[in-house]
Amino acid sequence: MSNATTANPGEHQVKETSVTPGQTEVSLRLWAREGLKTGIWEVTPGTFKSTRPGYDEICQILSGTGTITEPDGTSFDIGPGSLFVTPAGWEGNCTIHETLRKMWVVADLAATSD
Repeated sequence: MSNATTANPGEHQVKETSVTPGQTEVSLRLWAREGLKTGIWEVTPGTFKSTRPGYDEICQILSGTGTITEPDGTSFDIGPGSLFVTPAGWEGNCTIHETLRKMWVVADLAATSD
């Protein structure tokens, strides 16, 4: 992919875990092998619940802004250049302030625990 920030990731669908009516998302997988996957993901403004059941995810924000809130109430802002990990078992809430796009890498625990 020559430009992950501007490439067309496809058609947005309703964000299933959103608490904001009309929030949408799209994910484009670019590569996968043996429990490791990578791609780009985009979500429109709103708030949604997020979990990581059985996989670790590394996220690099390409565009847009948001706030991630942990179960204990601590939060951090994300925007272009932010890099963070959400490990297996993580859960929290994400509030997207302006349409956000990230590059993601997911490692399934079942495939990596052998």
